[in-house]
Amino acid sequence: MTRSIRNFLATHNLLAVSAQLQETAINSEQELDTLMLADLNSVLNYRALKVPNREELTGKEEADRLHDLGGTVGGSFTFSRAQPQQFAFLFSYALGQVETASLGSSGFRHVLKPRSGEVDAARSNPSFTAALRFGQQVLKRRFASCFLDQVRAEFPKDGWAKISATVKATGKVSDNTEVEDITAPFNAGSLTLAANGVAGETAAVRLSNVQAVQALNPETQAWEEVTYSAVSGAVPAVLTITPSGASGTATTFRVYYLPPESGWMTLPPRVEEPPLKVSQVEVNLGGRWDGNAILGGHLLAAELRRLTWTFNNHLTPERTPGAGVSYANRAFRAGREQKLEFDRDFRDFLLAQHLQDNDTLTVHLLAQGPEFEAGYNYQVELIFPRVGVLAAPVKVTQRRLAEEVEFAVLEDDTYGSVIARVQNKVSGYAG
Repeated sequence: MTRSIRNFLATHNLLAVSAQLQETAINSEQELDTLMLADLNSVLNYRALKVPNREELTGKEEADRLHDLGGTVGGSFTFSRAQPQQFAFLFSYALGQVETASLGSSGFRHVLKPRSGEVDAARSNPSFTAALRFGQQVLKRRFASCFLDQVRAEFPKDGWAKISATVKATGKVSDNTEVEDITAPFNAGSLTLAANGVAGETAAVRLSNVQAVQALNPETQAWEEVTYSAVSGAVPAVLTITPSGASGTATTFRVYYLPPESGWMTLPPRVEEPPLKVSQVEVNLGGRWDGNAILGGHLLAAELRRLTWTFNNHLTPERTPGAGVSYANRAFRAGREQKLEFDRDFRDFLLAQHLQDNDTLTVHLLAQGPEFEAGYNYQVELIFPRVGVLAAPVKVTQRRLAEEVEFAVLEDDTYGSVIARVQNKVSGYAG
C-alpha cells in the first residue's frame, strides 16, 4: 500500500478533559481524568495564523511568502442529553468558583458561582487541558489551557436538558504523530526508524499506523509515494518497502507514523450519569432566595415551552511581549454578561406588567434525576436571585398566544448574579 486506511468515522472520536483538576498555571498541561460523552460535532481545532506578504515589496503582483504567527485553538462542546457531571464541568470552568461538600455516603454537592477577581497574573478563569482522538486512530491531539468563553443551557419541551460551550485555548498543542526523515539509497527495500517503534500489538495494526512513506526522487527532485508492506515490532521499527527505482543514489525518505503511546495518550475511563429530562424540571418565578432555599413564588408548569440561559465571559487568549512562545500567554475576561429567556403561553399579563414597572424577580430552576442513593438525587439547580424583564413580545404559536420573555440577569448585593448547585458522585471539579 502507498497510504494506510484508517477508520475516520466521527463516532470513534473521543474527548477527554481534566475536569477535576484545573491547570496550575497557564500552558501547563494537567492530567486528563474524565472521558466525556459529547455530541459528534464537539471538536477543537488548531487555527494557524499564517499571514501572506501581500503588503510587502515582493516584485510580484501576488504574495510569495507566508509568515507564521503561531496559532490559536477554538471549538465547542455540545451535550444534547446533558448529565449533571457535564453541567458541573462546564459551570465550574465558566463561572470559576467551586465549593464542594459531601452528600450522603457516596455523593457530593458542588456550589458554583461567578469568580471574583483573577485566578493569577495570567488568567481570569481557571483553565483545563483537553485531548481528542480523531477517528479510530487518525491522530490524538492535546490542547493546553482551554477556557470556556460562553455556556448555553437549554430546557426545551419534549426533550432532554441541553448544554453547550464555546472553547478558546492558547494554541499550545501536542500530537501523537511523528514525521521522520531517513537517508537511504533510492532503491532500498527497507527503512529503519531512528529510535522509535510503531504503535500496534499486531502486524496489521502497525501497518495501519504508518500513514504514508514518501521518497525524494534524486533526478526529478519530486516527492513520490512509496509502497510499504510490513512494519516490524522491533524498536526501532523496520519498514519493508518496494524499491522506488533502480538508482542506488542516497536520498531522503519521509515516514509519517504513530509511535507507541505514552503519558497523556492513554485516555481515562468514561464517567456516565443519567441524562436529565426536561419533564423533570421545576421552574419557580418570583420567590425570594434566602441563601439556602427559594421562598414563595409561582411554579410555572404547562405554560412554559422553553427556558434558555446564556452566559458569556467575553474572554480572549492573547499574546504579549515577553511570552517567548508562539501561543497565547494570558486570558482575561472583559466582563461577564448573562441572558435568560422564557418561551411561554401568554395566559396573563404579569410579566408584561413587571416590564412596565421595571422591577426585579427571582428565578429558580431545579432539574432532578434519579437517586444515586436513598434520599439523594442526581440534580442541577440554577438560582438567579435578581432578574429584570427586558422584553416580552407577544406572538402566535400553534394558533395560541405566546410571549418570548427576555430577562436581564442582574448582580445581587448579597447573592451575586447566579448560583449553580450540582449533585452527583464526582468528588470535585476545577480543584
